[in-house]
Amino acid sequence: MSFEGVPSVGVGGVETSRESEEAGSERSDGGAGEDAGRVVEAVDLTFGYAATPVVEDVSFGVDRGEYVGVVGPNGSGKSTLLRLVLGLHEPDAGSSRLLGHPSLAFAERERVGYVAQDVTENTTRMPITVAEVVLMGRFPHAGFGRVTETDREHAREALRTVGIEALADRKITALSGGQRQRAYIARALAGEAELLVLDEPTVGVDAESVDAFFDLLADLNEEGMTILLVEHDIGAVLERASRVICLNREVYFDGSPAAFAGSDALERAYGTALGLGAKTEADPGGDRS
Repeated sequence: MSFEGVPSVGVGGVETSRESEEAGSERSDGGAGEDAGRVVEAVDLTFGYAATPVVEDVSFGVDRGEYVGVVGPNGSGKSTLLRLVLGLHEPDAGSSRLLGHPSLAFAERERVGYVAQDVTENTTRMPITVAEVVLMGRFPHAGFGRVTETDREHAREALRTVGIEALADRKITALSGGQRQRAYIARALAGEAELLVLDEPTVGVDAESVDAFFDLLADLNEEGMTILLVEHDIGAVLERASRVICLNREVYFDGSPAAFAGSDALERAYGTALGLGAKTEADPGGDRS
């Protein structure tokens, strides 16, 4: 695999941010400064593209080392919520913090790996190799824009970690959807990211690759990586995540997968989306909004 001749220029492809707890336990919604245990903090977030809010009064936190899966019907505000906590949208009301800093002012982009929903489609226009994509994760660390051998070794190790070292010299456009997702996670690892934020990462990926992809996320989380995942496959979230947030504009549930499976939150959230029912009050021992 070759990392020679990789240009020391801007970043493309996957975006970086700016730009197991039981249900019923309490979570803090405030605090200032860098909290060693808190990675994401959202307080009363509200945002709309028009008069109707897409996200309304949403509060939650993600602690270091957690694996949080966000589920909800199409159009429920899941992707918008990710972009709000990453500082890519400015909320109409409320606030969010990322790694102890206000999200809108967050500047340490290398600390967060963000794989956007359409990233695999965008790569069809990127005539570069997998090695070059992964090495881009080192650009924030490269002094005076120079990629060093240490940077290249970080990239090699990231490729080994995600299991695509043999694909390093292939064009990113020649990879399958699942292989591209691994390449972008490798880029985040090469940049020494502390948080992975993934928006529907398995869309368009074949079933076998999906299982392997979730195995990779589980391994990374076991090694200490904090993961915030939006995913349409509710079964995968229940099986893999340590915590579930169910969203349909508002938070219908925030707690453990076991408590979610035993609640009526899914019916209420999806029923509202289908016009089948109205939101009810949160269950005392289950939902947290």
